[in-house]
Amino acid sequence: MPEETYPVHAEIQGPIVMIGFGSIGRGTLPLLERHFTFDRSRFTVIDPRDADRGLLDERGLRFLQQSITRKNYEEVLTPLLTGGKGPGFIVNLSVDTGSLDLMRFARRIGAFYIDTVVEPWLGFYFDDKLSNADRTNYALRSAVRKEARKHPGGRTAVSCCGANPGMVSWFVKQALLDVAEEVGLQFDEPKAADREGWAKLMRKVGVKGVHVAERDTQRACEPKPMNVFWNTWSVEGFISEGMQPAELGWGTHERWMPKTARRHKKKSAPSIYLEQPGAATRVRTWCPTPGAQHGFLVTHNEAVSISDYYTVRDKHDDVVYRPTCHYSYHPSNDAVLSLHELFGAAGRIQPTHHVLTENELVDGADELGVLLYGHEKNAYWYGSRLSLAEARRLAPYQNATGLQVSSAILAGMVWALENPEAGIVEADEMDFRRCLEIQRPYLGPVKGYYTDWHPLSDRPGLFKEDIDETDPWQFRNVLVRNA
Repeated sequence: MPEETYPVHAEIQGPIVMIGFGSIGRGTLPLLERHFTFDRSRFTVIDPRDADRGLLDERGLRFLQQSITRKNYEEVLTPLLTGGKGPGFIVNLSVDTGSLDLMRFARRIGAFYIDTVVEPWLGFYFDDKLSNADRTNYALRSAVRKEARKHPGGRTAVSCCGANPGMVSWFVKQALLDVAEEVGLQFDEPKAADREGWAKLMRKVGVKGVHVAERDTQRACEPKPMNVFWNTWSVEGFISEGMQPAELGWGTHERWMPKTARRHKKKSAPSIYLEQPGAATRVRTWCPTPGAQHGFLVTHNEAVSISDYYTVRDKHDDVVYRPTCHYSYHPSNDAVLSLHELFGAAGRIQPTHHVLTENELVDGADELGVLLYGHEKNAYWYGSRLSLAEARRLAPYQNATGLQVSSAILAGMVWALENPEAGIVEADEMDFRRCLEIQRPYLGPVKGYYTDWHPLSDRPGLFKEDIDETDPWQFRNVLVRNA
């Protein structure tokens, strides 16, 4: 794609501060250069490590080697984001940076804000003084939603807008429309902001739940060495979420809960959690290329937000419908080996972390989509099947996993600039058509696939199992159990 064909979607009139310059930050930078006009003298990247500052030096962009902490964020960010022709933009792509505090700060000074996860300050993920309930994404998200209710409107801050959470919420709406048409349902497409309309449509279609079903088949040129954690995206981010409790949105059709399952104190909570780490919890799911597979039940914001967004309540405000939703993640083989090594060593995290670059990978793809299940057509997967080769062709400093994330950040930023006073929003609340219009050129083939597979399909049958044969789509049949 020649340089002159890249559409410029918007102008960012004020300063830009990118917090974090890891694999996602590096991949996001060229997309911002392609699709926005901005004052390059007011673009600053902040990261405690300077391994890739050469990419910034050659562009004449400012680099600040600094950790953003609870104590210094206002002092560091204020002079970088004030002044200029218009509102600035905080692009938070770092770990251990308190999303809620940064979001509040941005809105207070009139700056836009976006992140890919509700990130806590350093120490949260491994704080043994916190209960497991307090370490969930439900707890982190609840604080952001409370802030949105308390201070509606105002400068737009986009919470949790990467591939997942983020892009997958836009996929859910397109997939829901596809299934509704396939089963011959007569309906009017809800408006972008009509949460109640979308929820009622999902209920009418008969969707019992959603798997965010992903398979990463990217392979490295060399074998993974011992005592090193390899991944195709942030190692720190993956370990942090993997060590949180397994978590899922809990649907109204579910009749059984695992012994380790716990409900939150607030009765209206749309999710439950398990007293076990997500990266050591497996579930059955399906993706188009591998077919049936086991994935890890790693907690993600979208598992809670999707179940919450598609909840239907009666006139007494009682829940009458809610879909189950959870992440079902099969990472790259090197990441799986890294997890086995970590948990096999009693949770001791490897001293060396490494994100595999596009030059260290030989082939493969990241197949990321949503599996809507339990309806008349059984199950429907809709998503991106982006190969490493395609990612290399489309943008620099990218593997397939990273490009799905960075292009979603681009889409979220464009939407924010086009909707500057939307307040604090999640991907579920944004215009999915507009966001996918921006992102789709970077996603490779985006298609839908119907499947007859369900969690009771093709089980070995050699051992007695505690299953529910009356409804294949019970979580009882999805969860991989030893007893």
